[in-house]
Amino acid sequence: MTETFQAFPAPAKLNLLLHVVGKREDGYHLLETVFRFVDFSDTVEIAVRPDGAIELVNPIAGVPPEQDLTVRAARLLQEASGSPLGASIRLTKRIPMGGGLGGGSSDAATVLLALNHLWRCGLNREQLMALGLKLGADVPVFVFGKSALATGIGEKLNEIKLKPAWYVVIHPGVHVPTAKIFQNFQLEVLTEEGGISIMRILETTQRRRNDLQQVVSGMYPAVNEVLSELRKYGSPLMTGSGACVFLECQSEDEADKVYQAVSKKYQGFVAKGLDVHPLIGID
Repeated sequence: MTETFQAFPAPAKLNLLLHVVGKREDGYHLLETVFRFVDFSDTVEIAVRPDGAIELVNPIAGVPPEQDLTVRAARLLQEASGSPLGASIRLTKRIPMGGGLGGGSSDAATVLLALNHLWRCGLNREQLMALGLKLGADVPVFVFGKSALATGIGEKLNEIKLKPAWYVVIHPGVHVPTAKIFQNFQLEVLTEEGGISIMRILETTQRRRNDLQQVVSGMYPAVNEVLSELRKYGSPLMTGSGACVFLECQSEDEADKVYQAVSKKYQGFVAKGLDVHPLIGID
């Protein structure tokens, strides 16, 4: 059987700020965060197959195919839609794992969006977001497809407008497990969820903060080192639960100059902030 693959982008995300505002009885932390996509992506290639089988052609080392989020996303959509079709999936990873850039979640969302289109399932964005939430708290925003203020555990999304910006993103070379960071995070002040001011959330770059950054910096000196290096050029911030650190710049030229200065010592990339997900128009 000759398979024809179609390629779909799965962009990385940055958390332009991250406040931990509470904790649910089930242990999940309540957040206020701002998500922004950037033009640095994994590529998900998909070939529709008539036999109903779901196959990841190139499994990631150390991740059993059945546990891979792309396979789980395909099976979830298959079950929800009743589609008799299957898919072969080929994944090209560029987004580092364990870096707080949402690579796995983005890959899963792209599978949901692409297969909903290729299989002609007809599910709307809200239905796909609900499926995505079953896979992880970060998946819905990639289906939502727009810069967003997120609350709850990250699944309650409101579109926001952000200024154009470029980002220098540096990976400190360590893998930071999200669960471990939240286990070591001490919530000092519980605040009521809701009543959030967009103007307060969109603080100046200098005042933005990530409440998990101090925990990660203490546990992973490499992260603290990158933060210190980038402070020479502005006000860097860790994204998500780490490990990647980013610096917001006003222009591509500014971002390139900073990256050239730090890339002799660190690995990373320069990326443009996106207003919408590249698959925003897919149905």
